[in-house]
Amino acid sequence: MATTKSLAPAPASYICSRCWGHLSPITPDQNPISMAAKRQPRDMSPKENKVVAKALFSVDGMTCSPSAGAIEKAVGRLPGIHEAMVDFLNNRAQVLYYPSFVDEETIRETIEHVGFQATLINDERSNADQVCKIHINGMTCTSCSSTIESALQAIPGVQKAQVALATEEAEVHHNPNTVSYKKLLQAIEDVGFEAILISTGDDNISKIELKVDGLDTDHDHTVGMIEKSLQSLPGVQEIVIYPELNKVSISYMQDMTGPRIFISVIESTGNFKAMLYPKGKGGGREARRQEEVKQYYKFFLWSMVFTVPVFLISMVLMYIPGIKHVLDIKVVNMLSVGMVLKWELSTPVQFIIGRRFYMGAYKSLRHGSANMDVLIVLGTNAAYFYSVYSCLRAAYSKAFNGTDFFETSSMLISFILLGKYLEVLAKRKTSDAIAKLMDLTPDTATLLALDDGGNVVSEQEIDSRLIQKNDTIKVIPGAKVAADGYVLWGESHVNESMITGEARPVGKRKGDMVIGGTVNENGVLYIRATRVGSESALSQIIRLVESAQMAKAPVQKFADKISKYFVPIVIMLSFSTWFAWFLAGKLHSYPNSWIPSSMSRFELALQFGISVMVIACPCALGLATPTAVMVGTGVGASQGVLIKGGQALESAHKVNRIIFDKTGTLTAGKPVVVNTQILKNMVLREFYVLIAAAEANSEHPLAKAIVEHAKGFIEDKENPAWPEARDFISVTGHGVKAIVENKEIIVGNKSLMLDQSIAIPLEAEDMLAKAEGMAQTGILISIERELAGVVAISDPLKPGKLELKLLLQKPNQRIKHRK
Repeated sequence: MATTKSLAPAPASYICSRCWGHLSPITPDQNPISMAAKRQPRDMSPKENKVVAKALFSVDGMTCSPSAGAIEKAVGRLPGIHEAMVDFLNNRAQVLYYPSFVDEETIRETIEHVGFQATLINDERSNADQVCKIHINGMTCTSCSSTIESALQAIPGVQKAQVALATEEAEVHHNPNTVSYKKLLQAIEDVGFEAILISTGDDNISKIELKVDGLDTDHDHTVGMIEKSLQSLPGVQEIVIYPELNKVSISYMQDMTGPRIFISVIESTGNFKAMLYPKGKGGGREARRQEEVKQYYKFFLWSMVFTVPVFLISMVLMYIPGIKHVLDIKVVNMLSVGMVLKWELSTPVQFIIGRRFYMGAYKSLRHGSANMDVLIVLGTNAAYFYSVYSCLRAAYSKAFNGTDFFETSSMLISFILLGKYLEVLAKRKTSDAIAKLMDLTPDTATLLALDDGGNVVSEQEIDSRLIQKNDTIKVIPGAKVAADGYVLWGESHVNESMITGEARPVGKRKGDMVIGGTVNENGVLYIRATRVGSESALSQIIRLVESAQMAKAPVQKFADKISKYFVPIVIMLSFSTWFAWFLAGKLHSYPNSWIPSSMSRFELALQFGISVMVIACPCALGLATPTAVMVGTGVGASQGVLIKGGQALESAHKVNRIIFDKTGTLTAGKPVVVNTQILKNMVLREFYVLIAAAEANSEHPLAKAIVEHAKGFIEDKENPAWPEARDFISVTGHGVKAIVENKEIIVGNKSLMLDQSIAIPLEAEDMLAKAEGMAQTGILISIERELAGVVAISDPLKPGKLELKLLLQKPNQRIKHRK
């Protein structure tokens, strides 16, 4: 049985406004501020301050980010906790603590007390499981990716290496104590490919790229000044400066420093102006993809400039009498004008435009493997150099009447470049889903400066990438939360559907955790940032999608094994084809009518051999599955469903039942009133005005649906003026009570009516049963302690779910649904 969910299930701790009633204030010992901020006991000596231990736990049972927040809050209440960080996607919890005050067993028991299974992981194992991501340029087929994988796996300290041809990235699991990422990069470059580091795998280390105006490419001391100034900062791990691009790349520890400090230090060093490097221009994945698309498009256009005339001369113009006469003019002996023109036009295609194929073939053969470039070079060279031989022999002979294949070599290269261009376009589209996820974070954020008393001193709008740990961020209604953290001040409701899949807004007040990228619906919030950069929940989701795209499906692994032997087998088959046809021609095993008038038996055999070589390109074999996996996982992520790799997709055809969390997954998450039954003599408008006045004080989605429906009965729908509701009470888990126009109004479920000793007639019972049978929610309304009506509310299916709706309505289908 397979289960399909949104990005994560609804938070277990979520209690809607109809259920929670009035929230009780948070006591001082419950305030997670002490958890999220780095802290230490007051009576700890300076010597003990330096002894901070790290414990890593495997935590089973977490289903969403709020689950992680509950663990962080509970662990943070323990004395001696320096910092607690929980990664719910990888089921890990990392705790920095002072051993003098708390031990690992106490931390583990605290996690289990929250309701999760925790197991201590040895620190050496955690170091060994570091994952380094590398971008690789120059791969053309699965033979290239297999060569790189073999080279990486041969390095001591590397547990696993995966190279994805479709994403042009490598994911290497290694022990940083045994092998450094620099050695991994060198190993890739040693086998003939360009390697660019994406991430080292240490979540606490982030990378930022700054644009620095004023860098002098002619003076090394300018670069040296900036480098020394940055290296003096605590937490800076690596600095790479590109003077020609005015770019400075900095790797740093998020707990110790941040990008705003770097900008300040650079600008104070000299006459420099520093800012974040513009998006899409910093050499990122999207920038590389755009450059690759432009490059192949340019190569293809230039190849067509030369190939189209060669094709016309060989296939079209030779049949036009006047032009044919010009092309047949002899230059030297039997060498004609047409042959010379084709030779001149095809040479740039073969050696200038096709230079990349020669380079790829050389690198592949140098390391004892054969890739797609080898096939292309062999096939096009066979056609080109045989044509050159025909031209030279025609120039030195008065009787030779041979045929050239210049159009074959140039057209082959042009069509392969067209295929490459379409391939990089497809690969670029597969990363659109990740780009959409990254766009969930806001571009800017409002940074607050607070005094010692917690009062706001100043506000400043900054780029959201400049947020550092422990910053205080202001989030206005309708704005996105800029970073993971907790509420320092304010009350509001936040739409977390992009993370949890739950469409209902979640109430937030002081001390509650918030997730970056979610939307603040009402009220102003002050947020203390606790997770930024690679530590954020959204970054973890993006990493999970990227890992899913990297994972190889079983059928892809089988295709990779075949591709190792594919090229040598194709070369053997090509040679065998040429030899078989040549031998058959010598033995006159086929009629002479099979041979074109312009060809010899040798040339016919050569053409067949070249055809076998060039059509057997292993690209499709290696790219079909990973491209399909990338598209599948990408589209799934954009629809709110995370798919963990190709194996899950490959096994999907075995699924015979699917369990959906209907609300917010299949439905729109915005309930609407679908039916109303009044049980006493009163006007429908009066009925809805009374209950809307009572429900207007509730934030529950069902209450909002009733209020929204009631607007249809009044004139001013934009600014409705409901009667005053006095003595409003929210009854936990049942409904609401209020006095409206001196009438007692009770709106809620059956249990609330029974608790209030209100009789429910059989007619109302039948209506409730009918509504529940149609997956609707029945709401009972009492006016003056007499049941006045029943309102049926439904959450409609999302657009595009019509097919599923029809399937659910078929009685012979073995699919069950529940409200």
